[in-house]
Amino acid sequence: MSRMDSRLLSLAKFHIFCTLSLAAIIFIIYADSIIYNDSEKSVELNDKAPSPVLLQTHSSAGHLIKSDINRIALHSMQEETLEVGREISSPLVPPFNATEEERIAWFRSKLPKFEIFKSDKFARQFHGRVLEFFNKKCEGKFFMTWISPVRSFGSREFLSMESLFRAHPHGCLMILSRTMDSRRGYRILKPLQDRGFKVHAVTPDLSFLFKNTPAEAWFAEMKGGKKDPGGIPLAQNLSNLMRLAILYKYGGVYLDMDFIVLNSFLGLRNSIGAQSLDVASKNWTRLNNAVLVFDMNHPLLYKFMEEFAFTFDGNKWGHNGPYLVSRVVRRVQNRPGYNFTILPPIAFYPVDWNRIGGLFKKPASQAHSRWVKAKLLQLSGETYGVHLWNKQSSRVAIEEGSIMQRLISDHCVICSDIYSSERIFSNE
Repeated sequence: MSRMDSRLLSLAKFHIFCTLSLAAIIFIIYADSIIYNDSEKSVELNDKAPSPVLLQTHSSAGHLIKSDINRIALHSMQEETLEVGREISSPLVPPFNATEEERIAWFRSKLPKFEIFKSDKFARQFHGRVLEFFNKKCEGKFFMTWISPVRSFGSREFLSMESLFRAHPHGCLMILSRTMDSRRGYRILKPLQDRGFKVHAVTPDLSFLFKNTPAEAWFAEMKGGKKDPGGIPLAQNLSNLMRLAILYKYGGVYLDMDFIVLNSFLGLRNSIGAQSLDVASKNWTRLNNAVLVFDMNHPLLYKFMEEFAFTFDGNKWGHNGPYLVSRVVRRVQNRPGYNFTILPPIAFYPVDWNRIGGLFKKPASQAHSRWVKAKLLQLSGETYGVHLWNKQSSRVAIEEGSIMQRLISDHCVICSDIYSSERIFSNE
């Protein structure tokens, strides 16, 4: 064979290889789309187990929207590519030591990048999707929020959902999140859906969520770039407000994503937890908003949103969250017309943020082992769940024999990579 013929043969083989590779890629994408559609249908068909409704459900005289199965086309491959591009961009944090005027100018220039503000065609289906999802005879309505990129969703966050369904196998969990309401987010939730658990991520429409609430005018100004967002990431403060609005409009239970559920919430109603007590008087000194249990249209939620809008300060950590609920409850707890319960720290916050690392350590002595056993017994009877204070504990390893190891082993449902703090998509 001549050198020219050899070159031509090699070139032909190269073209054939490229053609086959392209065909394989197209097939994989097409197959993934089919699996996504079929799995969505499978989840819908498997959601048949009836159970009594405990918490108040929202009803409407309007028509239900189309099923989510008919909206899958909205998640095109192009949209997913844009989503990945957004996630790898730098976080939207104001310049350090900027003045109020400089922050407002910076914020106004970055507004198009704040995806959470969008009230597009997809977001405007929010209310109908909520009604449709909670029309599945849920034994308890639960809400969480996730404003971070989907790539940041890790094993610890997944464990929070697992523990919820371990205690409430017939409960319904809705995650308010634009990033999780995607193909990647669907793949994260699919292992739970495949086991019959009712969990769904929905893109929130904040304009609708805050409409006819004290937060409506505040949100309009912020969305218009007329307010100072502060030095703290705005997503954190939006989460503080979203949890109040979603419970006010629909009622149910709100949980942070770093909360491990130990016992059923179904006996709770209109409750908030104390984070700390005065040693002498035993009166609460601070409340927290990581767990909220309230009926729809509860007046305390209205007061919380009113305080948020009137006193918003984006530069003080906790001012619009734990400190806010503490301020309002101090003012209204003895007034008539407010019906709520303040639970002691053992209910939701059995370990404060500066001591949470102790739950992750294995016993170092016999005395320590006895304390671990006593603590586990206490938690099993008096505690609804444990707030993990993720900012302090997310990088702490869970040691064999520790309280956390026992809690996780006893309250997971899939129990895969439960001792890891790695991100689910860290290897993609």
